[in-house]
Amino acid sequence: MSKPNLRSLTIEELSQVLAQMGQPKFRAKQLFTWLAKGASFEQMSNIPAALKEKLGEQFRLTRPEVERRQDASDGTVKFLWKLHDGEYIESVLMRYEYGCTVCVSSQVGCAMGCAFCASTIGGLVRRLEPYEMLDEVLFTQIDSGLPVSHIVLMGIGEPLDNFDN
Repeated sequence: MSKPNLRSLTIEELSQVLAQMGQPKFRAKQLFTWLAKGASFEQMSNIPAALKEKLGEQFRLTRPEVERRQDASDGTVKFLWKLHDGEYIESVLMRYEYGCTVCVSSQVGCAMGCAFCASTIGGLVRRLEPYEMLDEVLFTQIDSGLPVSHIVLMGIGEPLDNFDN
């Protein structure tokens, strides 16, 4: 089994992990701030090298790759993301007068079998981990340069079938 992704941890869980490593309490907020920016271990300039090495032994940090980006004339942007395991999901950034909304996927494929939906054609491949859904929002912001103010769960998959994540 592969190492868990560090971005799937809540700040409370990060605090517990760091406390077990003998780190001061403020490290959790520092680390959480870096994770929320999509930073790699190498980019975390105020985290000690020894701690980054320990974290790297227990956790991984991956980022999705933009496989394809389609920009519409109305400002909508559709992303096809390649995940760490080679699977693909889609996200859509929509611009409105009140802000930007990103539509995120919750699964690779879908098990619901709805006749009107292409997501179900190949069946359910797997449920997305928390960090993967977070990454859709985070890296959509980074790639587009636009702040996301709203999130909808209407991409690939049935969100309530992946409720815990």
